[in-house]
Amino acid sequence: MKSAAKAALFVLILFAIPIVPFLWLGESFEQSLLDALRQSTASRATVGAWVIVLLAADMFLPVPSSAVITYAGGILGLLWGTLASWIGLSLGAVGGFGLARLCGEPLVRRFSEGDDVTRMRDFARRHGPQAILLTRALPILAEACVLMLGAGRMEWRRFLAPMLSSNGVL
Repeated sequence: MKSAAKAALFVLILFAIPIVPFLWLGESFEQSLLDALRQSTASRATVGAWVIVLLAADMFLPVPSSAVITYAGGILGLLWGTLASWIGLSLGAVGGFGLARLCGEPLVRRFSEGDDVTRMRDFARRHGPQAILLTRALPILAEACVLMLGAGRMEWRRFLAPMLSSNGVL
């Protein structure tokens, strides 16, 4: 397979990771999550825990994160809603990044050429923090960026600060 075709296939796979669960589970999954949250009579601690779990799962499942964050603020208040949302988003990003660092490079090598791997690593090294800051608020791109930078072996210390700060802004 030609280098450009392999690189295109890799990018397609990268974007498919957050898209396929949405297509498979559908909008009804998102709606059922929102309905369950709205109808919940759970304690604030339970709501906070669910917000964290749902936002952490957003890396790989079609969780309506904006709606969950808004709900968290409405039920838990600004401070606790922000904290629960920040923790959930951060756990999801750390999990996705760590998994991509651990397992991503063999997948990248399978679907691309050596030069493509080098370019991806160079991009992660040069532009990784800026890419995180620019994409964290964008559905699908946020998850794809985290996975790509993890597979590109971006250093943890360069990943954590922009990810944590951008999740705080969200």
